[in-house]
Amino acid sequence: MSIPAVPPLEVPPPGSAPLRSVCVYCGSSDAADPAWLEAAAALGALLAGEGLRLVYGGGGVGLMGACARAAHAAGGRVLGIMPAFLADREFLLDAVETVIVESMHERKIRMFEASDGFVVLPGSIGTLEEAIELLSWRRLGLHAKPIVFYSPGNFWGPLFDLFDRFVAARLAPPEFPQCWTAVGEVGEILPALRAAPSRTPIPLTVVALSQAV
Repeated sequence: MSIPAVPPLEVPPPGSAPLRSVCVYCGSSDAADPAWLEAAAALGALLAGEGLRLVYGGGGVGLMGACARAAHAAGGRVLGIMPAFLADREFLLDAVETVIVESMHERKIRMFEASDGFVVLPGSIGTLEEAIELLSWRRLGLHAKPIVFYSPGNFWGPLFDLFDRFVAARLAPPEFPQCWTAVGEVGEILPALRAAPSRTPIPLTVVALSQAV
């Protein structure tokens, strides 16, 4: 039995794609720090004010809901992508365009394909999983789209420390930290996204055996 080939992700030349749609990964808990909910709303309004479409997970709860509602209220374009099994749990926003898909895998690839850059706000295991996969694809040279972590109070600091351990242990190349940018203020997010597209994909390198001995 033959297995059909999966088409590769299209990798645009570095710096060739304008920033038109921004995907935001973030938590879906309404119990999150109110300051983070406010920051998510501020980002949504900022995207709308800059004429950038928000791409997000489709829910109306937590940081994702705050971001989407604020973007829509400010007259921005919003695209939500939601797997069917989460539609009731995460409360779809009827006011914005939403695409219902069959699985988490389809959700993630649709969000990736619809976006020119990515922002990771505070979140939990789901947000972490999305960010790690995005960084893995970046590390493998499958895309050169900019990735910005919003890390208030060094929220993502422990994750970055783990990444540093990967590099120190020669499990990742020294260039790996170039895959993302971290900022501490909402106002720094868009400048960081716009500064990043000129970066080239991180080459897929293997640590030499002589270095690992």
